[in-house]
Amino acid sequence: MSQFKNLQLLALDVDGVLSDGRLYYTDQGEEFKSFNIRDGLGIKLLQRAGITVAIITGRTSAMVTRRAAELGIAHVVQGREDKLEALQDLCGNLKIDLSNVAYMGDDLPDRRAIMAVGLGATVADAASDVAAIADWQSRLPGGQGAVRELAEAWLRSLDLWDALIETV
Repeated sequence: MSQFKNLQLLALDVDGVLSDGRLYYTDQGEEFKSFNIRDGLGIKLLQRAGITVAIITGRTSAMVTRRAAELGIAHVVQGREDKLEALQDLCGNLKIDLSNVAYMGDDLPDRRAIMAVGLGATVADAASDVAAIADWQSRLPGGQGAVRELAEAWLRSLDLWDALIETV
């Protein structure tokens, strides 16, 4: 039986998962970061398969709001350092049990959420304490296609990948 079979929601951390975890600042104090376009397509394919995608991040950023809007991610929780509590609140609102959730994080603030869900996922360059407890780990580092790798593994396990890539 597939480890992805009963999952309904993918919750993603941002820094170190959707981005490479580096923060860039201009002389004027503006912050920017980059996102991988392949991760975005993976998210869209999951959504086409009926899987809800959410973002949970400890920081607050207009760039995250913009990227989420571009990808059609309606559930964006920012400024919540307790990721598990934020995830529990989100799941309560969506009426989804934690056992039907995949959570992908990369560092110590993500540990409790990773341990609490049906599928705890992490990136290749995750903190060792996170990698040790994850159910699934990408071969690619955060911000470099790790989310896409997870999406593809998920959709292939459900035999949906081939049909979905025909819609691209």
